[in-house]
Amino acid sequence: MTSGNPSNGGLLAAVTLGSNSFNLLLASPSASGVPVVVAKHKRKVRLAEGLDADTGLSTEAFERGIDCLAWFGDILRQTRPQRVQVLATAALRVAANADHFRAQAEPLLGYPIEVISGDAEAELIYQGMRACTSVAGEALVIDIGGASTELVIGDAERIHFKHSFELGCVLYTQRYFSGAVTETGFEAAAGAVARLLTPQLPQIRQLQWQHCLGVSGTVRALFELAPQLGWQQPVLTLELLTLVKTRLCEDSDAVLALLDSERRPPFTAGVAILLSIFQLLNITELRQAGGALREGLLHRLQSGSY
Repeated sequence: MTSGNPSNGGLLAAVTLGSNSFNLLLASPSASGVPVVVAKHKRKVRLAEGLDADTGLSTEAFERGIDCLAWFGDILRQTRPQRVQVLATAALRVAANADHFRAQAEPLLGYPIEVISGDAEAELIYQGMRACTSVAGEALVIDIGGASTELVIGDAERIHFKHSFELGCVLYTQRYFSGAVTETGFEAAAGAVARLLTPQLPQIRQLQWQHCLGVSGTVRALFELAPQLGWQQPVLTLELLTLVKTRLCEDSDAVLALLDSERRPPFTAGVAILLSIFQLLNITELRQAGGALREGLLHRLQSGSY
């Protein structure tokens, strides 16, 4: 459901409640079909931190989320966008107290929160990538989130494969990297990724993609880190990921100190997930792409299809 406000001449607002970050994009429609972003607001809420299948969101994560949405609500009341859409993803798909969270958050935000399916999330991620990235031919897109990871394969015309896997960098930090970073933790994470991906591997492998693109915070952090480790190539490879893994196991504090403080908590788990995907799919290289869920939502808001 899209909420409208006739008092503003065309401003669009896309709000995405991820399992790691909450985002608010304000944009103006454009003749090109790609909205022009005029303001970005983001907070690392880490909603999936402490997530338990029975009790749901932890008290701390719940409060961080509510506080952020109160802030977003203030911004929306000040800017009064014409069209607003608020989407929530994996953490609120599975949390036992998701309805309680929405009941507290929606009055502060001023708009309803729609919890979307994993398939819908994957579609929007792909549309956001295509809207912001020039790529010819078939592409595999990887988005590692806080509580889910999406793999999408498609071309400029349509999506040929999409799947949302219940694995993410915030969840895997709790499970495998809550203490010291070890080879054992990486092996356990790899086993978990393999168990979830294996049923989909035959379908994925029969599709021939020309490009592999990453759109997650883990990928952005790796591209920021790579030059500091002496890596000069414009792509991520298995060699680089293995190097990062080795360095993390040797001295994780030294590696994490090279990153922005907000990127540090889920980084190691994100590397473990991406390394496992590389190995399972025999990926040779990955390039960074622009656009993901929030840009896909903006694209749909402009087109009027949401």
